[in-house]
This record gives sequence, structure tokens and C-alpha cells, in this order.
Amino acid sequence: MAARDYYEVLGVKRNASEGEVKKAYRRLARKYHPDVNPGDKRAEERFKEVQEAYEVLSDAEKRKTYDRYGFYREGQPGPEPGGQPGGGFPGFDFDFSNTEEASGGRSFGDIFSDLFGGRRSRDARPAPEHGRDLEYHITIPFMQAIKGTEAKINVTHRESCSRCGGSGSVSGSRTQTCPTCGGRGQVQQSHGAMRFQTTCPQCHGAGQIRVGDCPVCGGTGTVQKVEALTVRIPAGVNNGSRVRVPGKGDAGEFGGPPGDLYLVIHVQPHHFFEREGNDIVCRVPLTVTEAALGAKIEVPTIDGKASMKIPAGTQSGQKFRLRGRGAPSLKGAVHGDEIVEVRVVLPKIRDERSKEILREFARLNPEDPRAELKI
Repeated sequence: MAARDYYEVLGVKRNASEGEVKKAYRRLARKYHPDVNPGDKRAEERFKEVQEAYEVLSDAEKRKTYDRYGFYREGQPGPEPGGQPGGGFPGFDFDFSNTEEASGGRSFGDIFSDLFGGRRSRDARPAPEHGRDLEYHITIPFMQAIKGTEAKINVTHRESCSRCGGSGSVSGSRTQTCPTCGGRGQVQQSHGAMRFQTTCPQCHGAGQIRVGDCPVCGGTGTVQKVEALTVRIPAGVNNGSRVRVPGKGDAGEFGGPPGDLYLVIHVQPHHFFEREGNDIVCRVPLTVTEAALGAKIEVPTIDGKASMKIPAGTQSGQKFRLRGRGAPSLKGAVHGDEIVEVRVVLPKIRDERSKEILREFARLNPEDPRAELKI
């Protein structure tokens, strides 16, 4: 089989990151998986190419060796200045499968195969993969954010397959000799005059493949479902707070552990209270008499009404602090404070007698509040 450029097979650039390589592999592997394309030989061959390319490019050492000695498209220079395409030498046969070293008794084919992966475990199944973490945005009322609450949500995520228990295999699954390599774990590839042995793309060097994967999940061990959850929202959450729900992200593939679910909190505004950090801010009106003579008034708090003393001569806009009356902290048992800002409200003058009283008050208490503004 003529070898193709592994980067071309996965559709990634030569400087692609490890994450980009993995993402491309997973997308193509699912697209061309034999279970998804039963009886499609072309898809099966494409699937083998994708597996082989990922086998090399996902491993830093194998990728480094491949970049130096691997296959390239015709006319495309190798990674080293002046190098021949493919890093080889025209006219030479690199099939070293029967040539042994002077020491150790290992063939050059063995060494070259080691660089590209060699034989792996006889299990022939992909390694378990950790499930993805998920985010779910939720909006709750102001007071529920302060006091804490329970939220009922429906989350779409991948769960462990109930048919196979997350293993990807069902009763009757078995292994058989790999038909691509005949159980050797390696296949011979050629590019022009150059030939060498490389890891079998179907069995990944194990020499055997598994048959009878779970028909429900296609061998991945996970299926997509909608789950109804009741989640506890702790007291004190604020806009942008993230609440972690362990193990409720996507289930891991091939028996891997599940990811987590993160609730992103959005808090509805309150008609009276505002929040600044863990402090609660509110504005309370005062009469002229209360502000001038002083008074004892009741103010609302997140825990009900509280008594507060207004000293004589209080000015509009003055702020008072009620300690410990704010929102609870997520980091401990401490609470913020409530900040009360008073606003003096002028009375409505409804009769002449009230006007006379105010004029008399002004004569008895002459004061110019704009005196400091005079130049």
C-alpha cells in the first residue's frame, strides 16, 4: 500500500498541536468507523489510514522520528535543508526486517519499528479516556442566590452505555488474528524505491483485533442521553459563580472516568437590594423631621427588618453600616455588611399654616448652605 503523508491523512498542519491532532483523529475515526459504515471497504481503508497516522503523530518521539525520516508528498521537501522527499535515499531498500545488528541480535526492522510504536499490549483496545467537563448556565432569583437553593435541570451529556456497562464490548466479544498484518503486528509500506516495516494501523501492533463491539455504543462505551438532575446551589453565589457537580460531565470512553459538570450562575436583579462583593446596599427614605431631630427607624435586610438609629442632623446621602447583615461568603462562615444610604424626602406643603411654620423656622434658624460657593 502506498504510504500517504500522515499530516495530510488527518488534515492538520505540520506544526499542529497535540490537541489539534487528537481532535482531528477523533472526528475522522468516528466518521469512518466500520460500525458506522458497514460493508464500505473505502471507509474501512480510510479508517486504517487515520489510525496509523494518529499512532505516529500522537507520540512526541514517534512524531519527531517521522518528521525526520517519514513519508512526504512527491516534490515536497523533507524537514531538513536539502533533504530528499521522505528523508530517504533513492535506489536503496530500507526493508531491514531480516538484517540483524552485530550485538543484541535485534534486526534493524525491530529498531525502526520501535521508533514507530512496535507491538503494544495484546488487548488491542484503545486506552480509557477521561470524559469532557461540561458547562450549564442557570439563572436564579436574587434571594435564592443569597440563601441557597435547589435547582432542577435537564443536562444533555454522554453516559456510560447500559448495554455494555461502559466497556464497549458485549458478551461474545472475542479477539481474532488481525487480517491486515496476519498477526505480525506490522505491515510493509513502500514509497518509490524505499520500503520499511511499520505498525499495523488496524491492530496497532497487537497482532489481534477485537470483534463483537457493543452495537449500541459502537464500542466507545458511551451514549448521549438527557438526564434530569436536582443540584444544590450553595448560599452566597453571585453572578459568574461556578458550581461543580462531580461526575456529571461526559462519561469517559472505553471505561475512562467521567468529567464534571459546572453550573455557571446568573443572578436576577432585586427591586430593592444591590450587591457589592459580599455587602448588600439599599437606599432608605427619611422625613425632614427624622433627619433633623434624629429617630429610630426600621430598615429591611436579607433576614427581615432591623432597627437602626438615625442621629440628629443626618444629611441626605449619608451612609450607615449594619455589620454582619450582608451576603454569606462562599469561602467561609463570615458575612458581609449591609450599607444603608438615607435619602431625605421633602414634605408636600398642603396648606398656608404649614407654609407659615416653615417661614418661621427659617427666621429662627438663619442658614445659607451656599455660603461656601460665594467668591
